[in-house]
Amino acid sequence: MFRNQYDNDTTTWSPQGRLFQVEYAMEAVKQGAATVGLKGADYAVLAALCRTSKDTNTLQRKIMPVDEHVGMSIAGLTADARVVCQYMRTECMAYRHSYDAEFPVRRLVANLGNKLQTTTQRYDRRPYGVGMLVAGYDEQGPHIYQVMPTANVLNCKAMAIGSRSQSARTYLERNMESFEDCDMDELICHAIQAIRGSLGSDDADNLTINVAIVGKDMPFKMFTDAENQMYVEMVKGMEPPLEADHDALSEEGMSDDDMMDHGPSSSGVPPNDISDMETTASTGGHDAH
Repeated sequence: MFRNQYDNDTTTWSPQGRLFQVEYAMEAVKQGAATVGLKGADYAVLAALCRTSKDTNTLQRKIMPVDEHVGMSIAGLTADARVVCQYMRTECMAYRHSYDAEFPVRRLVANLGNKLQTTTQRYDRRPYGVGMLVAGYDEQGPHIYQVMPTANVLNCKAMAIGSRSQSARTYLERNMESFEDCDMDELICHAIQAIRGSLGSDDADNLTINVAIVGKDMPFKMFTDAENQMYVEMVKGMEPPLEADHDALSEEGMSDDDMMDHGPSSSGVPPNDISDMETTASTGGHDAH
């Protein structure tokens, strides 16, 4: 995976004009557990698939509260996510202390994007290896934002990131028009159904999912294990979602994020393009002479 002299820091460009450190951070997001975010007219919902840690045999929680009106779910490195979450909490606390009001969600994620962008331009830093779905509610209504290590910030109606998330995005795209008219329970069921689509048929029956919601007259709330299980049982009685036609790409570690040209390092070619190896070999040959 490492590419010799071109992946030591984020200020070294490869001959193809790629930043491999940024691509490694994006790869960490693609290997993380799937998480889904979607919004309706009055609510924004986050749902995240939980995995059991091999070292401690405990569930890794993927949803983090930030303030009373905003929270986030993550895919990628949990340690990096904690650093980012602490930064967001500090920003919200400082804004509340200064203005006695809630930090507007749009400005919060814009500041977060600027912070992430800095790590892609300095040689003494590395990009945060975590992707986030930020859910919030303010005067402009519910919000779902996708924030990636490349510092791309996207305002979404629904989004899924993480391992094999293409199937979840396909489900969300097919049902997106109905989200506006859904109530809270229906939105939660759609989120869990989307995550079911990112799993194999054998794993879909053994779901461990965290759900959180924020909305009108409802502060950010993370559901208890009993509430999560209640919604999972509710969804199991529904028809399983259809799998995406080209989800094999995600199973091989390459989702459609590779084709979305995230950040300055993307060149539209797979990471293991033979041209990289030929260029590295030829460069090494010149050094030998």
